[in-house]
Amino acid sequence: MTARPDFNDRMLSLGLARVAEQAAIATVNLIGRGDEKAADQAAVNAMREQLNMLDIAGVVVIGEGERDEAPMLYIGEEVGTGNGPGVDIALDPLEGTTLTAKDMPNALTVIAMGPRGSMLHAPDVYMEKLAIGPGFANDLVTLDMSPRERVAALAKVKGCRQSDITVCVLERPRHEEMIAEVRSTGAAIRLITDGDVAGVMHCAEPSQTGIDMYMGTGGAPEGVLAAAALKCMGGQIQGRLIFRNDDEKARAAKAGITNLDKIYSRDEMVTEDVIFAATGVTGGSLLSGIKREVGFYTTETLLMRSKTGSVRRMTYRNPTH
Repeated sequence: MTARPDFNDRMLSLGLARVAEQAAIATVNLIGRGDEKAADQAAVNAMREQLNMLDIAGVVVIGEGERDEAPMLYIGEEVGTGNGPGVDIALDPLEGTTLTAKDMPNALTVIAMGPRGSMLHAPDVYMEKLAIGPGFANDLVTLDMSPRERVAALAKVKGCRQSDITVCVLERPRHEEMIAEVRSTGAAIRLITDGDVAGVMHCAEPSQTGIDMYMGTGGAPEGVLAAAALKCMGGQIQGRLIFRNDDEKARAAKAGITNLDKIYSRDEMVTEDVIFAATGVTGGSLLSGIKREVGFYTTETLLMRSKTGSVRRMTYRNPTH
């Protein structure tokens, strides 16, 4: 039996960008149409079709859900031609289905790829997350600190007032106390309705987005995707899985997770070099949304490789025929 070829991130990166682009383009006639399910399904179909053209032996480790919940791009599904390196794939074909349906900012198509066995198989449960951008000492802020302590620590190292710090948080009732505590420091909060992969990515480019820190609880799969993005862009993320019942603990056991209280660092969620692509669906502070002209769609894609630290912004003008 011949050995599988190595993971050549340089050769695969453009193919990954195409996967993200085509998933975004597939949603174009559903933006602002109020149908979340149809928009998500269109992105899923396009992403799967494109993945199956790549010369990889891919396994979806972060996907649309467990096999019984998701007919396509489910966790454990094999994708690609089967000829090529064994890879882990983490994806969210449409991050921000509600944002797309309502034509609100920051909906993205997102996909990351790394060598087989390089990504945490996060069960579909909640994860408490904390992220900051690049250039800081490890563990400057931690999940064991209170929100107030995190703001103080970051402001001190940045040499600014606490009132100069902006924290991104998902707008959910469960975050009300945390939001009140952060605001009591004088810091500002940017609330987002959905899309916490984008929320975490905002920390990596504070000069562009105005976001210094992300905190709060959201989906664990999105935490792994966000870790893949920060592995390329620079920055830190910590995640701790939250289990609300025995069913969720059973999901963790199925995914091979035994220490239920573990705090995962970025490099524990994504252990090897990855490539990451995201295409804007609706306009936002990270990426432009899809633009329509007569006969053309134009997309903007962020394509990143952690191995080299390269970040490409690619504009793709595609005839609509």
